[in-house]
Amino acid sequence: MKSFNWKNPAMLLLAAFIWGSAFVAQSVGMDYVEPFTFNCVRSMIGGLVLIPCIYLLQRLKSPEERKVAAQTDKKTLLIGGVSCGVILCLASNTQQIGIMYTSVGKAGFITALYIVIVPILGIFLKRRCGWKVWVSVVIALVGFYLLCMVGGFSLEHGDIWLLACAVLFSFHILVIDHFSPMVDGVKMSCIQFFTCGILSGVAMLVKETPDLKSILAAWLPILYAGVLSSGVAYTLQIVGQKNYNPTVATLLLSLESVFSVLTGWVVLHQKLSVRELSGCVLIFIAVILAQLPEREKKETERSLKAET
Repeated sequence: MKSFNWKNPAMLLLAAFIWGSAFVAQSVGMDYVEPFTFNCVRSMIGGLVLIPCIYLLQRLKSPEERKVAAQTDKKTLLIGGVSCGVILCLASNTQQIGIMYTSVGKAGFITALYIVIVPILGIFLKRRCGWKVWVSVVIALVGFYLLCMVGGFSLEHGDIWLLACAVLFSFHILVIDHFSPMVDGVKMSCIQFFTCGILSGVAMLVKETPDLKSILAAWLPILYAGVLSSGVAYTLQIVGQKNYNPTVATLLLSLESVFSVLTGWVVLHQKLSVRELSGCVLIFIAVILAQLPEREKKETERSLKAET
C-alpha cells in the first residue's frame, strides 16, 4: 500500500502559517511606506535571501544530483520564474490596492475565492478533481464566510480589485503547478522575486514617492515579510506544489486566513466569537477531507495487493 505523502502538505501548511503570522508585519509596514514600495523592497530581499540558499543546496547535492541539475532546461527555468514573478506582482499589488477600499474581513473572504476558481480553471486544463475535493471546497467557502464576513455582503469598488487578485492568485498556483516538476523550485522562486521586485519598483517610481527614511523606519516589518513571508513561504509553496494536486494545495494555502486569526488570538489576545471559531473548524474539516484518499484508489490498492 502506498504510504501517505506528508512532505508536500507539511510544506504548504508551513507556508500558510508564515503568511498568516506575517499579517501584523505587513499591516505595520504599510504605516510607513506605500504598497508598491513595500512589495518592491520585500521581494528584492526575498530574492537576495535565496541566493546563498541555492549555493548551499547545490553543495549538499550528490555528484549524480548535480549532473541532473546541470541538464535542467535553463530556458524553462527562466520562463517559469518570470511568469510566476509577473503574476505575483500583479496579484500582490492588486490585493494591496483592494484592501485600501474595503474591510480586512471582506478582503480575506474575497481573496480566498481562489479555492473555487482553481478547480474550475482545472476543468479546462483537464485537471479534474474527485467529489471529496469539491465538497471540501464548498465547506471551506462556508467556513471562510463565517470567519471573515461579519455584516452583509455587497460588492464595492475595492471588491473588484480583490476579485481580480483572487483570479490572479489562482493563475499563480496553476503556473507553479505546471513548471515546478520541471525545474529547481528554489531557483525558480529566486527569479520570481527579482521579477516581482523589479516590476513593483517601476510602478513605485511612477506612482509613488519612495523615501529612504521611511523604508528604514519600517525595516523590521519589511525584513520579516521579505525573509519569511516572501523568501521562505513562497519557496515552500513552489516546492510543496511539486507533483501535488493544485486544488488540494489551494485548500492548504487558504489556511493563511485561519492562522492569521489564531495568531491574533494567541499573540495579540484578540477575542474570537463562536461564529469565527465555527468558521475555523469548518475550514480544518475541509482540509482534512481533501487529504483523504479516494475510495477507488483504496479499492485499486486492495485488488493489487490481493493479486500479489
